[in-house]
Amino acid sequence: MAQQAKLSKVEFQKRFSTEEACERQLYMIKWPEGYSCEKCSSEKSSVINTRKLPLYQCHQCGYQASVIVNTVMEKTRTPLVKWFIAIYGMATDKRGYSATQLMKDIEVSYPTAWLILHKIRQAMKTRDEAYHLSGIVEMDEAYFGGPGESEKRGRGTDKTKVLVGLSLNTDGSPKHAKMEVVADIKGQTILDFARRNVEAGSSISSDAFRSYNALQGEYGHKPEKYDLKENPYHLKWLHVIVSNAKAFVQGTFHGLDEKHFQRYLDEFCYRFNRRHFEGQGFFRLLNSCVLSRTITYNELT
Repeated sequence: MAQQAKLSKVEFQKRFSTEEACERQLYMIKWPEGYSCEKCSSEKSSVINTRKLPLYQCHQCGYQASVIVNTVMEKTRTPLVKWFIAIYGMATDKRGYSATQLMKDIEVSYPTAWLILHKIRQAMKTRDEAYHLSGIVEMDEAYFGGPGESEKRGRGTDKTKVLVGLSLNTDGSPKHAKMEVVADIKGQTILDFARRNVEAGSSISSDAFRSYNALQGEYGHKPEKYDLKENPYHLKWLHVIVSNAKAFVQGTFHGLDEKHFQRYLDEFCYRFNRRHFEGQGFFRLLNSCVLSRTITYNELT
């Protein structure tokens, strides 16, 4: 992706205070080289201004599309100005942007705010699915949530189980993260997670739990017994990121039900993976929202 311009909150408010300004920005992202029909690739169209947003009708095949067709905003009744505020908040609030806060900021009902944020999280998920961890990768599991019926700790707990992967730079610093809610910590589950998220030929470092032996053969696997006193640097950054993810969930959302928990992990990873693009978050997330398909309320519930 080309370098995105930095955007302060003041500049954002100046640039995107009208529906027309938001529509122009979406047009530039959707058709950066001018209109192109999504059905037949024709570059000629007529503009129909009888609706809230202009419709562009292809001269060749007659297909009609607005700037929000095939985006996360498709079929929305919420003004674009309010969508842009939601996207800006999601891109810039490192603590997490709750539906309660969005409801107040853009003056919509709680269900509308909740749905908008989940649609944006869908764009985050879709965007990060295009990337895989590679090189040196740390892998471990984590457990989220308060105490349940069982008082067991660690791998015997009934808390939400999450597999975590973290790729490292050559200097050992963290690069990109992936987190996925799983049903168990069995070898096949771990191998399936790796196949979805880690490039073949990468070297995976884990603890010595036997289930991670399933990685041998397809990956360079280096298991080491986790001992904070004897080997404090083993999986160090992965555990720091897990701790941050737990603080993110508890601090902003005060715990989550397991049904939607994966989406909040997707949000956390998306933001973490772009932590070095200071000031560019809004345009990057807006691009993702335009390039991702929407998700409906029924699909979420």
